Amino acid sequence: MYQKVKAYVAKYHMLTGDDNVIAGISGGADSICLLFVLLRLQKEIPFTLTAVHVHHGLRGESADHDEAYVREVCSREHVELVTFRKDVGKFANEQGLTLEEAGRQVRRTAFEQVFKEKGGSKIALAHHLNDNAETLLWNLCRGTGLKGLGGIAPVSGVWIHPFLCVKRTEIESYLKNWGISYCTDETNLENVYTRNKIRNQVIPYLEENLNEQATAHIAETAERMRALGEYIEEEAARAKNICTEHRKPGETTLEEDKYRQIAAALQPYVLHQIICETAGRSKDIEAVHVKLLEDLLEKQVGRRVQLPYDITAVRCYEGLRVYKGQGKETMPEEGEFIFRIMERGEKNEVFPENPYTKWFDYDIIKNTVKIRHRQPGDYITIDKAGNTQKLKQYFINEKIPQSERDAIWLAADGSHVMWIVGRRQNQMYQITERTKRILEIQLYKGENYGRDN
Repeated sequence: MYQKVKAYVAKYHMLTGDDNVIAGISGGADSICLLFVLLRLQKEIPFTLTAVHVHHGLRGESADHDEAYVREVCSREHVELVTFRKDVGKFANEQGLTLEEAGRQVRRTAFEQVFKEKGGSKIALAHHLNDNAETLLWNLCRGTGLKGLGGIAPVSGVWIHPFLCVKRTEIESYLKNWGISYCTDETNLENVYTRNKIRNQVIPYLEENLNEQATAHIAETAERMRALGEYIEEEAARAKNICTEHRKPGETTLEEDKYRQIAAALQPYVLHQIICETAGRSKDIEAVHVKLLEDLLEKQVGRRVQLPYDITAVRCYEGLRVYKGQGKETMPEEGEFIFRIMERGEKNEVFPENPYTKWFDYDIIKNTVKIRHRQPGDYITIDKAGNTQKLKQYFINEKIPQSERDAIWLAADGSHVMWIVGRRQNQMYQITERTKRILEIQLYKGENYGRDN
């Protein structure tokens, strides 16, 4: 196994003699094995090594034992150890996160803090081939693009994953052969968390009933998809240079005629790169934002949408102008819908009653939100108990004349009407204590919209 990991590290240029490596060590089989493999590699590549252990405050004496064991191992092997204690359960409640999400965020923060304090150059984690297969399946089930199908990257900035080439069974065999003990997190055996269900139920079923090499094949597919994704991004970057111009600092103009000549499969990636380039980052830039630009290209000149990080996109004669901020010359027009996605602020934040500006729980929206008129099958959730009503019945109950119904604007998530503009908001999409991101939709100068339009 060691030789396989050594070759994998070399293939992706993970380590050099100048590196200062921060390694996440929980005390479980994977991370303890990572520690000992790094120590072995250190004899050939003289990098500096610091271990980081995070106590989540969730498992009582078991967690205390894990911390004590990691301390003992690091002391014996003369490895500097930095430990953190965080009440992850409390943090999850405060932030409206699941325990999985909160634990991941706490660990990442701890690793990055030590990385900064120690002048680190790499952060090593013990994710292995099985983890990669689980990640691909999880991403596939909840909806993903090429990036999600690529699973966990061997190297992502300063983050490295030397074990992605080996299975969990290989790790356990290595520890057994070398007489190295480790801790067992009993919560990994519980099928409460989604990843545990995939690990303990889905993967074993696939290997026992379909193909015993299912995990390996899934992980191999992830690696191929990651390579394909990198190629697509490179091609999209070339295409973007062909169909865009930078006529003003911080502003990108997409020329529609040239954009339409690009292969359809590349077009969404070009738009994604334009948004990321304007934002200066890629975090939280998602398919929904790309779809907003695609839809904007189908609208008349002057229309605009708001994107994350204070980005504005305007439909112009050439195609699209994308830039940060909202200049005076680009104020929205009367009757225009403005979308804005934002992080949840204070939990006690008050959202005023406004018939032409509404706020929605962004993370429960299933489809691209569309502003449209009524369609067959439209319905709305009318109360907190989840009771629904056909839109047609709502119009009848409200005594809205048949002649007016086709002109009423709707904000819709598929057939689920989120907002009957100027009238009623769907109860299901209301902001709650668990809301993390908010979608704001405003009908600019909606007071002139009128209910008889």
